[in-house]
Amino acid sequence: MPNGRLTLAVKTDTAALELKLNWLRAAVLGANDGIVSVAGVVIGVASAGAQRETILLAGVAAVVAGAVSMAGGEYTSVSAQRDTELSHGKDPNKSAAHPWQAAWSSFVAFTLGALLPLFAMIGPWEQQRILVTSAAVVVALAATGWWAAFAGRSSITRGILRNVLVSLATVTISWGIGQLLGVTVL
Repeated sequence: MPNGRLTLAVKTDTAALELKLNWLRAAVLGANDGIVSVAGVVIGVASAGAQRETILLAGVAAVVAGAVSMAGGEYTSVSAQRDTELSHGKDPNKSAAHPWQAAWSSFVAFTLGALLPLFAMIGPWEQQRILVTSAAVVVALAATGWWAAFAGRSSITRGILRNVLVSLATVTISWGIGQLLGVTVL
């Protein structure tokens, strides 16, 4: 009988972990994509020499398009996962795949993450806007890397470094393209 209880506890813990990971994955992915993609857009546009209004327009468009795209992608992906689980005979009540939960989690997380580089870029520090935005992005990515590692009980250092380094490469490429292409205002 004790072995039966242990097996039940392990199955219950596994199911709870699957649900937690489904939500956590969508939220971390959404927040990171919001931070990085919008930072890439606004830093790229700013480094090309665009004015504040143009940067704001590009940033808002990136927030809206990105959040809707992330939610739709999560819904589609997790729906396919759920369909596959059900076709392999898994009980629908025991599936860890919840498409709407993943979609909303990703939508909200993307939007919140995306607002940080947008607000940092359009703040009152026009001469240092790229530097301020880059610093805000590094801090935010370190925080999401820490959060994901902490919640997943994995290496915090590895989580932070992976998050920051990969994402900074993306933003740096966007900055370089903005510098390369530039904008001439007549």
